[in-house]
Amino acid sequence: MPQKRDPIQRVADGEDLYDVTSWDDRTSLDHFAVRLHAWLTRGSRWAVVGLAILILLAQFLIVGAATIQNPILGVYVLFSVVPAAALVVYVWRMDVTMREPLPMLVITFVLGFLFAGFAAVLNTVLKGVVTAIPLVGMVLFFWVVVGPVEETVKWLAVRLYAFRSEKFDAVVDGAVYGAAAGLGFATIENTIYITGQFLSAANSATMQAGLAQAFQTATLRTFAGPGHVIYSAFAGYYLGLAKFNPDNRGPIVVKGLVIAAGIHAFYNTAVTYMDPVLRMVAPGIAANWGTLVFIGFVFVYDGFFLYVLYRKLSRYRQKYEELGAEKAYEDPFEDLTPAVEYVGDDRP
Repeated sequence: MPQKRDPIQRVADGEDLYDVTSWDDRTSLDHFAVRLHAWLTRGSRWAVVGLAILILLAQFLIVGAATIQNPILGVYVLFSVVPAAALVVYVWRMDVTMREPLPMLVITFVLGFLFAGFAAVLNTVLKGVVTAIPLVGMVLFFWVVVGPVEETVKWLAVRLYAFRSEKFDAVVDGAVYGAAAGLGFATIENTIYITGQFLSAANSATMQAGLAQAFQTATLRTFAGPGHVIYSAFAGYYLGLAKFNPDNRGPIVVKGLVIAAGIHAFYNTAVTYMDPVLRMVAPGIAANWGTLVFIGFVFVYDGFFLYVLYRKLSRYRQKYEELGAEKAYEDPFEDLTPAVEYVGDDRP
C-alpha cells in the first residue's frame, strides 16, 4: 500500500518541510530522541527477558535443588522431551527455503524456556478466580486462560528476537521458530511437573517412591510434550504470514493465536475430563486401561493436527518448487513478478 502524504506534501515542490509535515534527524534534540527511542526499544526487550529470568530463578530455587541432588531427574526430563525435539527437527527439515541457523533456533528455544514462567504466574493467579465459577469454571480456565496465555508467551519468544532478524525471510520460517519455542516451553514445563511429583512423593514416602513417581510422570509428559511444538508451530506460521503481509498483520497474528490456543484448550479439556467420564461410563476400562486410553487419545489428537501442519507446510513447499522461488535468493531485492501487459484502460 502506498504511503499516504499530508496535503502540503502532495503539492510541495522540493520545499524544506522539516518539523512542518516531514522530519529527519537534524538537531541535538533530534539526536537525543533517536538514541532514547533505540534505548527504550532495546531496553523493553531486555526488561522482558530479565523479568523472565527472575521468575525462572524463583522456580528453580525448588526444582533446581531437587535436580542437583538427584541427577537422574535430569535424565527423566531429557527423556520426556525427546519426541518433542524430534518434531522440531522434522519441521526444520520441512523448510524448503534456506535452513534456519542453529544459533537462532537455540536463542528461540531459550526464550521459550524463559517465558514459560510468565504463563506459570498468570495461570496460578487466575486459576482460583476462574475455576470458582460453578460447573464451567475449569473449562473456562483452559479456554480463557491456559490456552491463550501459554500460546501467547511462546509466540512472544519468536516475536521478540527471530522475527526481527534478516534470517526470518520466508513465511515458513515462522513455523520452524514456533516449534523451537514450543520445545523450550515443554522442557521447562516437564521439568517442573517431574520434579514436583518427585518432591511430593519423596516427602510423603521414600526417595525411591519419589523417583518412581517422577519416572511415571516423565513417561506421561513424553506424550504430552509434542503438543506444545505442534500448537506453537501453527501460531508461528501465521506470524510468518503476517510479516510478509503488513497491511493485515494484526488479524493474521490473531488468527494464528486463536488456532493454537483453541487446539491447546480442547486438548487440556479432553484429558482433564477423560478419566472422570470414563469412570462413569466404563469403570473397568478406566481402572485397567486408563493410561493406554490417554496415550491413544494423544496419538490420535496430536497426530491429526501434525498432519494438518504437514499439509500446510507441504503446500508451501509445492508452491515454492512450482514457481521456482529459489531464484529469489539470487537477488533478494529484485522483483521477480512476471510483467503484465495491459490493453486500453485495463491498467489498475
